[in-house]
Amino acid sequence: MPNILFLSENKGFVEDIKEQIGLYAKEYNVYNEYDPELVYELVMIDDMPHIINHIKESGVMVPIIYFQSNENKKVPFTPTDIVVKKPFVLDNFLDFLKSSIQMFDNSSDGSIGFNEYELLPSKKEIVNKKTNEVVKLTEKEVAVIKYLYKARGRIVSKNELLQEVWGYSPDSTTHTIETHIYRLRSKVENSENCSPIIVTEDGGYKIVY
Repeated sequence: MPNILFLSENKGFVEDIKEQIGLYAKEYNVYNEYDPELVYELVMIDDMPHIINHIKESGVMVPIIYFQSNENKKVPFTPTDIVVKKPFVLDNFLDFLKSSIQMFDNSSDGSIGFNEYELLPSKKEIVNKKTNEVVKLTEKEVAVIKYLYKARGRIVSKNELLQEVWGYSPDSTTHTIETHIYRLRSKVENSENCSPIIVTEDGGYKIVY
């Protein structure tokens, strides 16, 4: 279930947009305040250019939708960011919203870089940038890496992975997780020259940045 962080000083605008998103996609969760325990698929920022750098420096590495009323403001955008100029057509914004949520899956700009690796979700491949070796992954292996990546270094428990990636109940066996992580490590960390991709810590997992 996608989580969206929406930062704005205009409470009325926030409520209007939240209502429209709820009507458009009930499965989207929109939050007004940053919660380090949550994994966000998208950040929306309303006309506050100074927040852009703060968000990027905090380690939130997801696409940004930026609502802009002043075209002269200099904002440090990246290829995965989208600018929505105010006033805007609601249908256009909702299209931008959908494309941004799917950014990591459906575009070359959605590649995920960490440590010495680059994940290409749409191709189901991970590239060792040091050796240029390309390793094919399964859909679930891609999903696990993406989820851990978006956790921004937070330790993710086995139960959380079971619920969020596999959709299993909390009382399901964790053997599935352990098997997938073991196979993923074996495929990617296949020589002494390869850096670790995922580490086990305090009964959970985190990606190595």
